[in-house]
Amino acid sequence: MPVNPELQGRVFPPTTPYLVGREKVREFARAVFATDPQHDDPDAARALGYADVVAPPTFAMVIQDVTLQQLLSEPGSGIVLERVVHAEQRFRYTRPIVAGDELTGRLTVTGIRAFGKGAMVTSEAEITDAAGDHVVTATSVLLVGGDE
Repeated sequence: MPVNPELQGRVFPPTTPYLVGREKVREFARAVFATDPQHDDPDAARALGYADVVAPPTFAMVIQDVTLQQLLSEPGSGIVLERVVHAEQRFRYTRPIVAGDELTGRLTVTGIRAFGKGAMVTSEAEITDAAGDHVVTATSVLLVGGDE
């Protein structure tokens, strides 16, 4: 089944708030080889004006993944995980993510472009803090292969 074109413009419900933990930031920083002290040392982060350790920029993927799971599990979407390749990723930050943030994501499917038997699906996850203020917009492009 091809990707359902009616997904374009679809806005999914907000995710459950995600509390960013200091150890999660440290683990993520180690995993992506982000060695700057503000990712591990609260004192180094405070010296830069942050309340706690600062997450590497790609940490937003942790919250965006929850929003993408909504899309991937949507019945009738035509998106079969076994045929998906994550083709592109971009982030547009208002401010860095810091341990202690409580973040919520809301996914919008912003584009579907058919090609051959497949499609490129573009989505944006608007990630906000507990006060509702914008933190980051994470944009993904998924390449979805068609039926054999």
